[in-house]
Amino acid sequence: MISAKQIPSDKTNHQIHHLQKRLDAWRKAHRQGSRLPRHIWKAAVQIAGQCGVNKTAKALRLNYYDLKKRLDAGNVNGAASVPSFIELSPATSGLTPECIIEFETRNGAKMRVHIKGMEVPDLNVLSSSFWRCKR
Repeated sequence: MISAKQIPSDKTNHQIHHLQKRLDAWRKAHRQGSRLPRHIWKAAVQIAGQCGVNKTAKALRLNYYDLKKRLDAGNVNGAASVPSFIELSPATSGLTPECIIEFETRNGAKMRVHIKGMEVPDLNVLSSSFWRCKR
């Protein structure tokens, strides 16, 4: 399946071609290994957001991973950022807490406690009272 990003529009092709010319002119004026100015990276990131990182990186002869990192960083700071922490409250589930506790001795004495709608009692107190009980 082909996504819309993989089929660039005429406008996007024009933007890529225009940025290629600007980038080639900048590369001729500066020595190899010089850092690209922010405005060129910004334009490249904008194009990559429209037609994809791979196509943009190839067309502009930019490092794919650098371009992807800048595109991802732009998305994190944007309005559609993903929260890093979400607190889920059990009270919103609408379910009442429920618990079943069973004790059994070697001689077969049993105790079963079914707790619904309240917090679990202190298990130490509950179990010690069962074990101390004489049968």
